[in-house]
Amino acid sequence: MSTRPHITFLNRLRSFRDAETGAILVEFSLVLPVMLLFFAVAVESTRMFWSYQTAISGVRDAGRYLARVAPVDICLSGGSLAGYATNLKQIVEKDIGGTTLLPAQITINSVTPSLTCVSGSYRINPAPIATVSANMTIQFPFGSILGLFGSGLTSTTTTITDQSRIFGQ
Repeated sequence: MSTRPHITFLNRLRSFRDAETGAILVEFSLVLPVMLLFFAVAVESTRMFWSYQTAISGVRDAGRYLARVAPVDICLSGGSLAGYATNLKQIVEKDIGGTTLLPAQITINSVTPSLTCVSGSYRINPAPIATVSANMTIQFPFGSILGLFGSGLTSTTTTITDQSRIFGQ
């Protein structure tokens, strides 16, 4: 009789060791955080790229605006485009109703207009070319998490540039 409980205990121990009932749940609980991290990074990356495209569109719109409001004879008169910088920054950052287009992680540091006078056989010689450059900083929302994997990149600064020929008012 004394050997019977011992054999039963060993059988139960072997059956517990060989059981795979909860293995899927354990594997899922180990993989779930990594899956959620990849999903969150994919969503945030998509949102950042969309915001970057919005900033590019804003710089293009600012260049088109400047091409219409700057005087066509600016090269001959020796004028400057510096006075348009505030309006151009508003065009890049906000829509026509004044609503901010970019998320808080994207900051437009400065918008700088510049003028180039190109000589040639144009209707107006020299031809005025307006360049609009926007310097922007992108804060990565998961930058601190990426530091765990060896890359401590939390933000980047870049410049977006667009050129338009000035046609004047």
